[in-house]
Amino acid sequence: MTPILEVKHLSYIYGADTPFERRALDDVSLAIVPGEAVGIIGHTGSGKSTLIQHFNGLLKPHNGQVFFEGQDLWKDNARVRKIRSRVGLVFQYPEYQLFEETVRRDISFGPRNMGLDESEVEARVEEAMAFVGLPPALGEKSPFELSGGQKRRVAIAGVIAMRPEVLVLDEPTAGLDPKGRDDILAHIAAYREKQGCAVVLVTHSMEEIARAVSRVVVLSKAKILMDAPPREVFSRVDELRAVGLNAPAVTRIMLRLRELGLEADAGVYTVDAAREEILRMVRRGGGVC
Repeated sequence: MTPILEVKHLSYIYGADTPFERRALDDVSLAIVPGEAVGIIGHTGSGKSTLIQHFNGLLKPHNGQVFFEGQDLWKDNARVRKIRSRVGLVFQYPEYQLFEETVRRDISFGPRNMGLDESEVEARVEEAMAFVGLPPALGEKSPFELSGGQKRRVAIAGVIAMRPEVLVLDEPTAGLDPKGRDDILAHIAAYREKQGCAVVLVTHSMEEIARAVSRVVVLSKAKILMDAPPREVFSRVDELRAVGLNAPAVTRIMLRLRELGLEADAGVYTVDAAREEILRMVRRGGGVC
């Protein structure tokens, strides 16, 4: 399938030509196809946030290129502005992006700036609120009166109201309780399924990555260390630990069972799969229990 978003040999340097020069990305190449869910993980400072800010032109490469639908993002500055409604970026702690007087006005800001007529703007606001689980009654409230989880939903709704073909989320569940995290991930999955858009999820949580994506990109020291399905990435526990990461707890349990002499599948990375694997081992007389 033809990529909708692609970076080729991308490099970016903070503080170039100063004593504080730091290479944040070094010859990074990555392609994302329509409809897929990609997770990007890496230790703090690995280049995750720098990479995703290139996806919609918030940062311009020092070397390399960014392509959207096969065309160079930076070939035309006017094109960069248009792409920002098609590659929606939700920053870490997105509630800090809120600024309007009411929830509805905040969510409508993006669609209105796209030049849509008012009836279409209203329809998109209603749709986006429903996608993220915000009741209509909250529409006229100030976003600053809401709980942390509700603010997070408003910020995400403001991006998906533009109906981006690529939705990029940087730590969208940071600071939320388990129910809030589950709700946000479920709403993101529902949006992807309904709209057929690609989703890029940046998070420190291996459990979230395991549940939400079909492909994992591991960044380390400004380069891509791994780019593979979760099962393959999480089976490489020693390599992950060497760069300050770890496999999901479920995978670590399976590995510990193998160390104890049981025939556990070390590629298991979700709770549901672990339950099935343990039941399989019991049925085969694997000695669990």
